[in-house]
Amino acid sequence: MFAPPRPDPSLPPVRVNLYSDTQTKPSAGMKEAMMRAEVGDEQYGTDPTVHALCDRMAALLGKEAAMFLPSGTMCNQVAILTHCRAGDEVLAHERAHIITSEGGGGAALTGVMVTGLRGERGQFDADTLRAAFRAKSRYAPAQTLVEVEQTSNQGSGSVWPLEKLNAVAEAAHAQGMATHMDGARLMNAVVAAGVPAREMSAGMDSVWLDFTKGLGAPLGAVLCGSEAFIDAAWRWKQRLGGSMRQGGLCAAACLYALDHNVDRLAEDHENARLLARGLAQIDGLAVDEPETNLVFFDTIGAGITAEELAARVRREGLAISVTTQFRARACTHLDVDRAGIEQAVAIVRQALAAEQR
Repeated sequence: MFAPPRPDPSLPPVRVNLYSDTQTKPSAGMKEAMMRAEVGDEQYGTDPTVHALCDRMAALLGKEAAMFLPSGTMCNQVAILTHCRAGDEVLAHERAHIITSEGGGGAALTGVMVTGLRGERGQFDADTLRAAFRAKSRYAPAQTLVEVEQTSNQGSGSVWPLEKLNAVAEAAHAQGMATHMDGARLMNAVVAAGVPAREMSAGMDSVWLDFTKGLGAPLGAVLCGSEAFIDAAWRWKQRLGGSMRQGGLCAAACLYALDHNVDRLAEDHENARLLARGLAQIDGLAVDEPETNLVFFDTIGAGITAEELAARVRREGLAISVTTQFRARACTHLDVDRAGIEQAVAIVRQALAAEQR
């Protein structure tokens, strides 16, 4: 029930994979960089390629230090474990990844309660945050951390404006709370908004970047913060089994991604707009206007559930994801070109044709 299913051999191969940007595979150039990587033992601090990646990421995000971890979810959980104690309260958007998609990790590992805040497109503002502040009292949980997600996945890939981010961070710090940014698709936000990464993360006490999504690496994320924060986070990395051996193989892929796959994210954003325009022309679909590489659309007007639509298009070689009963998501990335987008629209149109007769 909980383990991911194995591929169904009765289905045809996926021709257009819009399920997620996590589906990207390392390019030939990235694989070559991995094979050339100088490596050591990451756990013992002797892998030079991991050090190079962490130094570069700390500089990119304007922080003192950085740590290489296997996944973004582990970055979030290590950050919560480091910032908080059992019984503390974390404030985040009600559809934040740490609430919807990490198996209750905050409660299971740290023992925190995560309170969801409302706001359009996966974002809350400083006034909403301040309204959630509790009077300091022994009767109330200690509020220790405010978390934001850039871009907001369940907010249709929306980009938090810099002014809103800074206002939220200022309000949190005035209340004595730390701030953390889930930067799974931070570089998508950077490219879309034209704002440098260090400016976007300036108000955050901790922030991480995922390399396995639009940046196309097979493994890895980097968590950044102060030297004291990263030093404390290392104990949690060790406890959770996040320390690695010859991690430089994967760190080299991340360095390659920074050199080759950041600016091209603009192509994914354009393909997302092309996809949204095509889907919006199909009767019965209500499509959100994408800001980055995520295209969300509702199927209720077409008289079909999102799960049934996903099953139909999968039989024709198209993979999309399902978020709720009538809401689906398509995610553009470097392995799907313009022709693939046009093919995807045609497959969805054909899949709904029978419903619309």
